[in-house]
Amino acid sequence: MPLHVELVSPERTLFAGDATMVRARTVGGGDIAFLPGHAPFVGALATWTLEIALVDGGTELAAVHGGFIEVSNDQVKILSNLAEMASAIDADRARQAKERHEAAVAKGEDVEAEAGLRRAHARLVATGQTVG
Repeated sequence: MPLHVELVSPERTLFAGDATMVRARTVGGGDIAFLPGHAPFVGALATWTLEIALVDGGTELAAVHGGFIEVSNDQVKILSNLAEMASAIDADRARQAKERHEAAVAKGEDVEAEAGLRRAHARLVATGQTVG
């Protein structure tokens, strides 16, 4: 029996479908993968990539910028104020944002620059780009 997955932002449902696995990064807990039959779980999401392994063998990737994940009864619900499917991300724009935020962090600018850098990294990883 597959997992039923929903990725929801305030504006819309970004993904709803069946999957064999969901991998996410949680705050303070690191990466965690969910398979059918997983024990109930609730966690806060870090800014990073969400991977959804589809039942047909494909994969959907999204950049998730915080939020929550709940797993119970083979249902995975991801709620995020800001999430983007990889197919909707402009990799060039994300790379420019990464460079801009890296420069700001190097100058010792505030926490916003560090948060922007984490968002840019998540977007780049979701699109298959390397970050470094």
